[in-house]
Parts: sequence; structure tokens; C-alpha cells
Amino acid sequence: MSDAMTASPPLASKPFNWRFTTPLYIGSALNPINSSLIATALVPIAAGVHVSIGQTAALVSALYLASAIAQPTAGKAAEVFGPRRVFLTGILLVLAGGVVGGVAPGLLGLIVSRVLIGLGTSCAYPTAMVLIRRRARAAGLEKPPGGVLGGLMIAGVATASLGLPIGGVLVQFLGWRSVFLVNVPVALIALIATLMWVPRDAAIEQRSARRIASDLDVTGIIGFALSMTSLLLFLSSLPKPNWALLAATIVLWALEIWWELRARSPFFDVRLLGRNGALTRTLVRFGLVMLCGYVVLYGITQWLEASQGMSELGAGLLLIPMTVISGVVVVPFSRRNLVRGPIIGAAVACIAAAISALFLPTPAWLVMTLAVTILLGFAQGAASSNQLALYSQATAEQLGTASGLMRSFGYLGSIASSAVTGIVYRTSVSDSGVTTIAWIMVGCSLVLLGISIFDRTLGRTAAAAA
Repeated sequence: MSDAMTASPPLASKPFNWRFTTPLYIGSALNPINSSLIATALVPIAAGVHVSIGQTAALVSALYLASAIAQPTAGKAAEVFGPRRVFLTGILLVLAGGVVGGVAPGLLGLIVSRVLIGLGTSCAYPTAMVLIRRRARAAGLEKPPGGVLGGLMIAGVATASLGLPIGGVLVQFLGWRSVFLVNVPVALIALIATLMWVPRDAAIEQRSARRIASDLDVTGIIGFALSMTSLLLFLSSLPKPNWALLAATIVLWALEIWWELRARSPFFDVRLLGRNGALTRTLVRFGLVMLCGYVVLYGITQWLEASQGMSELGAGLLLIPMTVISGVVVVPFSRRNLVRGPIIGAAVACIAAAISALFLPTPAWLVMTLAVTILLGFAQGAASSNQLALYSQATAEQLGTASGLMRSFGYLGSIASSAVTGIVYRTSVSDSGVTTIAWIMVGCSLVLLGISIFDRTLGRTAAAAA
């Protein structure tokens, strides 16, 4: 029996209490924090497992790749098996990944750990979106309170820059294995809280293995995984492009699109993105904001350490305003369900941050760095309204996959930022390099502004979805 059929008076009176939202927020924060948590541990990891620092880059890309593939996959699985079941499965994978990383003797074991953590943490955000919608409908609401989605956005995006200072503190006082082991207690808390406070899914319909494979579109998932892997490997090969990988990427994506146009229950619904231009623009906007944020998180952080002599911990602490401002900004926008104004404001803030970054190689570098982080913090917080837009643009049946795709676009932005940094700093980290990064940010921000201002489908506030 579904939750909507068993809603009790307390659910109707206060459906989104802290017991229900806490495990969703904890789970959703694990992915962005883990994406940057390891940055300060790469050097000691290399020494600890006796590999070069360059080889440890695989630990970063492993989580990126796993997350980019798993986010929409988890959303699709939530639609087939139930969001709570997928959420719990993800937590168990995070728990396993933390344990493996804590005892792994070599780099291969650590890569396995990061893949498990990437897969597990990716289950949280798309399933949380489905759980929130289900809760709203069970309570007779057209849509959840804006503050609930705002809190999810804080947990799922704004926390990314927290990984650097947290990782620095953990490595300094507890050693590099702590960046893996820290996931164990957090996952246990999320597991217990979910079991206690998140309502069970309805019973699973009896289906054959063939029917389940069709409902999940296993072929589409495999095709998406291969296409995304090839794309990310090509981007990672820059600034020395591997043209064979590019050719393979084009062929794989062509085959994926061909299959999905014919699938009964498509995983990567090409027709949806073609018909629903508003949703597609929302995904692109989110990816561009994340690109700007991660260019600062990695590219400008490297410059602070190499050119200004800051420690990894000091550079990480300098980025804290990005998280604080982002979290503060989300609250008033989300509570009022504002969409168009904040989205345009995010684009303007990205442009201002990019212009400020042009003045980093000056005696006022510290002030300009703070300006960049504060402006991008505002941009990320205001961009949370893209989540409100997505909630309105995707139907209940599409919400899980669409939410996962939104996070995949975010990871494409972060991976693109890594490629940009690799190209710009191909010989050394320099002042001219950080200026080039700033100009790239200007270009991306102008595109972001264009697809925000001229998108007439964006209303002043969010509308209820079908």
C-alpha cells in the first residue's frame, strides 16, 4: 500500500519535519563533499601507497565518472524499485567504500573505494527528490515548501567547497585514510535515520527479469555509461587530445541516441530533452554554474598554492565564504519559490566573479579572491532556483531521472573545469594562466546569462508539476 493511501493526521499537519528531511540532507551532502574532500590528501596518499602524485589523480576522476553515470541511473532505479530502497542501497555502498578505503593496501583498492563512494553517494539526491514529491502528494500538497528543496540544494551543491577544509583538518590530525573512513560513521547515522524516519516504499510489483530490464532500460544505461566514460576519458586526455577517444565518443553517443529513440521505457529520454526545451536549458544552466564554481575550486586554488605560497589548508579555508554565502542565499529564494529573478542573478554574479578573477594577479589578490568566492557563493545559492524550475518542468514519472541528469550535467561542468585547468596549466601554474581561466569564466557566464534572460518559460515563481 502506498504512502499516499496511509497518510496520517501528523503527516498532513507537518509532513516535512526534521526527522524526514535530516537523512535526505545528510545523504545528499556526501557526494559534493567527497568530490573535493580528497584534494588535500593526494600528496600523502601518493607517499603512503608508493605511487606518483600523477597516478593519484585517478582517485578524483573515479568518483567523478561513477557519479556522472550513477546519478541518473539511481533516479531511474528509484522509479522502478522505490526511492527509499535505492537510497538505502546507496548508503550501504558508501559504508562499504569507506571501509575499503580505510584498509586498502594500494592504489587499486583506493580506486575501488572511490567508485563505491561515488556510486553510493549518487543515489541520494535523485531519490531524495522523488521522496519529497511523494511526501508532498501524500500530504495533499501541490508542491513541497520551497525551504525543503532549498535545504536539499544546500546539502547537494553548496557543501562542495567544504570538502577542502574538512579534508585538510582530517589529513593533518588523523592521517590520509581518514578521508575515506569518515564516510563510515556518517553513513551509519544516515542509515539508522532513514530506517527510522523515512516511510517504506510500496510493495514491488511482481515482474520477470526481462520486464525489469526493460523498465530500467539496462541497454540504455550501459550505453550511457560507455558514452560518458569515453567522453570523460577524452576530456581527461587534454591538452594532448586522444582523437581515437573522440571518435569513439561520437560513435557511442550516436548509438545511445539511436537506441533510446526506440526504447519502450528510455533511460536517457532524448525525446524528452528535445520536446522539453525548458528542462534542457535548466540542465545546461546548472552545468555552467558548476563549471564556474569548480574552476575556482581547483584552478584558482592551485594558483593560490603555487603563486601565492598558501598551504592547502589555508587555500581551503579561503573558500569557506563560498559555502556560507551559498547557504544563506538559498533560504529566502527557496522559501518564496522564486525562479526567474535568482536564476538571472546567478548569471550576473558569475560574470562579476569572472571579472574579479581578472584582477587576481595583482597586489590586491587576497581581496579579489574573497570577492570571487563570495560572488560565486551567491551564484550557487541563487542557482538553486534551477532545482525549483526542474521540479516544475519534469513530471512525477520523470523526476528521478531528470534530477539525476541535473547532477550529471553538474559533473560534466566539474570535469570540463578540470580539463580547462589542465590545458591552461599544461606547463606550469602562472599568473597568465589564472587570467586565461578568468576569461573562460567570462565567456561561460555570458552564455549562462543569455539562456537565462531569454528563457521565457521561466516564471517568477515555481509552478506545480503535472
